[in-house]
Amino acid sequence: MNVAIIGTGYVGTVTGVCFAELGHNVVCVDVDTAKVDQINAGIPPIHEQGIPALLKKHVGKRLRATDDYNDAILKSEVTFICVGTPSGDDGRIDLSIVRSASKSIGKALAERCVDARYAYHVVVVKSTVVPGTTDDVVLPLIRENVRYGGYGGYKGYGGAEEVVGVTMNPEFLREGKAVHDFMNPDKIVIGGDIRAVDTVARLYKNILCEITRTDTKTAEMIKYANNSFLATKISFANEIGNICKKLGIDVYEVMSAIGKDFRIEGQFLNAGAGFGGSCFPKDVKALIGRASELGYDPLLLNAVIRINEEQPMRMVKLLANRIGDIRNRRIAVLGLSFKNETDDIRESRSIPVIRELLNRGATVAAYDPLASENMREVFPDVLYCDSAKDALDGADACMIMTEWTEFGSLDREFDAMRDVVVIDGRRMVSLDRGVYDGICW
Repeated sequence: MNVAIIGTGYVGTVTGVCFAELGHNVVCVDVDTAKVDQINAGIPPIHEQGIPALLKKHVGKRLRATDDYNDAILKSEVTFICVGTPSGDDGRIDLSIVRSASKSIGKALAERCVDARYAYHVVVVKSTVVPGTTDDVVLPLIRENVRYGGYGGYKGYGGAEEVVGVTMNPEFLREGKAVHDFMNPDKIVIGGDIRAVDTVARLYKNILCEITRTDTKTAEMIKYANNSFLATKISFANEIGNICKKLGIDVYEVMSAIGKDFRIEGQFLNAGAGFGGSCFPKDVKALIGRASELGYDPLLLNAVIRINEEQPMRMVKLLANRIGDIRNRRIAVLGLSFKNETDDIRESRSIPVIRELLNRGATVAAYDPLASENMREVFPDVLYCDSAKDALDGADACMIMTEWTEFGSLDREFDAMRDVVVIDGRRMVSLDRGVYDGICW
């Protein structure tokens, strides 16, 4: 099938290269011409395992990029909306990019529908949007612009309702493992009418996975419920961990035991500094905001966010308890990305930690295998080091914020510190000397 992908961020790029790998012809669209040029040169616009090889394999064959909606959509059968939906200060998502993409898609489809050979087309919302957005925002904008678009307008062929189908197909991708997750999903969810859902389902026919067919609003809610539940598991583990800390109990032993219960399962029970990234914090807050609009106070979800926001400050408190006044002390911060195997710092738990350290007058020496340049845009005055050893050299204390594998092998590197004081937010090391303190253990 011929597929257009609007947006070349994490979701759009992964979706594009994976559909090419499945044998479809893909055109990626982005208003950022630098990204377009990168993709056409085979250079990944994001850091993600597996993307470089797939770009090299398919660019110029099954995959290309453009900044022209008409070019991408004219001969395509399906268009995916994979643009960002950033959160506002109140937690509610910003739909301005989705709205803009929907209008542009509608105008391109108006031109496309002049030719009856290209009459039916399905638009797929893959961006994460709150329940009701696909039907109440995306669909009206597309159909309005199909009828009255600026590219010749709609000419006939049965009405906009018959030439344009709209579905919701949420993504369930882990950063760092997104290509694997796309090609080996535990679920594929498609919401919409029968004809549109059947069309989108054809794209996944070579993937062995049951497809959940539902309506658009339910598909949107499945995404939010999925991420909110996983975030809740993390905050639950952290809550229990905070209690275990006061009781002198190893929370990892507790969570290992309860995770053996098939009703609970062991993933997302690692207590520590909390969750970050582009999905969990934003999605939980967005669902809270939507619930509030409906007149419902989501007590559990509010608690999930509150626990998560307090965890980093608990680490700073542990540090102060161990070394006293932080002012003019050199603090090594190991790990800047929100998780390992990515350079993404969005909602990283190291951000509030570094901010608090700087506010208290500390000198911060930071190291991350991938994310230093991204964090430099947030904290330009931090000393960014080329290795963990360099960051630890002469440090008064160390805070471990991300579960990079290389941190687990650190040992003698800590001897370069002025005092061996380690506050671990991810249970990465085991020290037989100095001061070692875990946030939840």
